[in-house]
Amino acid sequence: MGRVRRTGETARNLCLVTKSLTVIRETPYSHCLPPPPPPPPPKGKKCQQYEILQRVLLKSIDLLKSKSGANRTEHHTHLYQSDNLIIRRGQSFEMWITLSRPFNPSSDELHLDLKTGPLAVVAKGTHVIIPLVAKLEGDRWEAAVVKQEDKKIKLLVNSPATAVIGRYQLTVETNNQNGSASSTHDPANDIYILFNPWCQDDIVYMDSEDERQEYILNDTGRIYYGTKDQIGARTWNYGQFSDRILAACLFVMEKSGTSPSGWGDPVNVVRIISAMVNSPDDQGVLEGNWSGDYSNGTSPTVWSGSVEILEEYHKKNGTPVKYGQCWVFAGVVTTVLRCLGIPTRTVTNFSSAHDTDVSLTTDVYLDENLEPIENLNVDSIWNFHVWNDCWMARKDLPPGHGGWQAVDATPQETSQGTYCCGPASLAAVRYGQVYLKRDTAFVFAEVNSDKIYWQKNADGTFTQIYSEKKIVGISISTKAVGSNERSDITHLYKHPEGSNEERIAVETACSFGSKAKAYSSPTAQDVSLEVTLDGEGPKMGKDAELMITLKNSSSQQRSVSLHSQVSVMYYTGVHKATVRTDTTDIEVLPNEGEWSISFWMTFFHHSVKFWDELQLHSHSLRGSRRQNTGNQ
Repeated sequence: MGRVRRTGETARNLCLVTKSLTVIRETPYSHCLPPPPPPPPPKGKKCQQYEILQRVLLKSIDLLKSKSGANRTEHHTHLYQSDNLIIRRGQSFEMWITLSRPFNPSSDELHLDLKTGPLAVVAKGTHVIIPLVAKLEGDRWEAAVVKQEDKKIKLLVNSPATAVIGRYQLTVETNNQNGSASSTHDPANDIYILFNPWCQDDIVYMDSEDERQEYILNDTGRIYYGTKDQIGARTWNYGQFSDRILAACLFVMEKSGTSPSGWGDPVNVVRIISAMVNSPDDQGVLEGNWSGDYSNGTSPTVWSGSVEILEEYHKKNGTPVKYGQCWVFAGVVTTVLRCLGIPTRTVTNFSSAHDTDVSLTTDVYLDENLEPIENLNVDSIWNFHVWNDCWMARKDLPPGHGGWQAVDATPQETSQGTYCCGPASLAAVRYGQVYLKRDTAFVFAEVNSDKIYWQKNADGTFTQIYSEKKIVGISISTKAVGSNERSDITHLYKHPEGSNEERIAVETACSFGSKAKAYSSPTAQDVSLEVTLDGEGPKMGKDAELMITLKNSSSQQRSVSLHSQVSVMYYTGVHKATVRTDTTDIEVLPNEGEWSISFWMTFFHHSVKFWDELQLHSHSLRGSRRQNTGNQ
């Protein structure tokens, strides 16, 4: 009996051990077993309830981005040769979303998620969460369901007129009581958002459709060059809608290293582009070259458009393109800003001054013998200089200073440590309000500075001996709206030369300059001087006749010492060679008495290298030997 009991106990113990072993053996491998199949979905009303309880997932997005579709045509972006959705801020657009089941607004939630820049932040406007609302209110990020077809919903999406411009990554997020889901990013669904000159709430709004067609949608233009007496024009292909140009323009913005949070303000964007189109301090698009030696790149005169330049810069990951001069810089700026949606035009200023010391004057320094002091003569007057006007309101300036703003990408002087210039309000320039930002003083000097001659005294000081008041800022030109004619816009930059308004503007500006105490107010001139060239001026291979005429309008005879010099200069005002110098003592009779001298310049320019970039320049300086009531 005892054995039997032991046997029974042993059996029971073995059974327990076996069960324990079974648990131990099965537990490590239990995760490898397939989960039990889900119960079949119920039918009828129970089926509908079952679907509502399931998570809603995104299946596809249709941004309706066809060039001929409503989104692109209504946003005036149908000309861009891109397959992405390109829209303008402050305006609604449509899109279709396909879900895993019909959308139920009573239990499902859905929002769009947009991100731009390397570090998107909601507070800075670079991460945008767009909720579904029952009704669009406008001027904010919002979306509404306007149509539903089974599992598809059509959304009408609105953006504010202050939205940051750039390339946005789009995802869709859904949520209900059963869980949330987020779609993965697909580059094909990226959305490009631009400035909108058709939207009244946008800072760049322009109310003339003809001007919008010209300054936004026209992809070709004319750039003027030469001299005030011999104005030439070259055709320029802006190509802002060409394939890959929008991407290249945004690449330029990204290379600036500025935060995308500031890209909603056109003042910031224009200033960034002004800096980035040149290369001295930020590895921008173009390297300037005025040496005449272009063997390591492309001569500036060869370029006929911006597309090749921007494509090369983008393709080479931000290596500056060789080479550019003022009209090339300006042509590229027009392309980039029109591409981004800012109305822009290319402007040429003839007899354009370059003020280097913020005196608001163009200064010429002479020694005791009236010879130029070369190391001091750093100011210059270019035969022509090309920059840009762009259109925007200026909420950062007093009222009345919106409209056209001057922007100059040619690297001449630094502004706050960077080679850029503008945007400067043309209204501020016109009235000499050089204290208003940005770089208004420099632009004013380009178009309306007086040329002042200073003679060195025995004690080392300088005395102003002569001034020329009507030689800077002539025939400021741009292509006319809707035609290839030249439009003279000098009146937008300055009052008529010699008028009281113009002289007041000059006095106002110079009072804020570095030589405010030295500047003298306008006084009557009784001895005038005029320099003329026979016919249309010097021609290649021909002699030229120069005529200098003095006229005395006073009632007394004047003794004048006339110093004249004829030079060959680059169009930038850089001296190349002196052709002839003369000094003549003259007695000019009173009461409209005249004195003239003429001399011939023989065909000297065979020996001048780079003639295509050189211009003949002459200046004469008169000094009276007697007391004179006017400037001498």
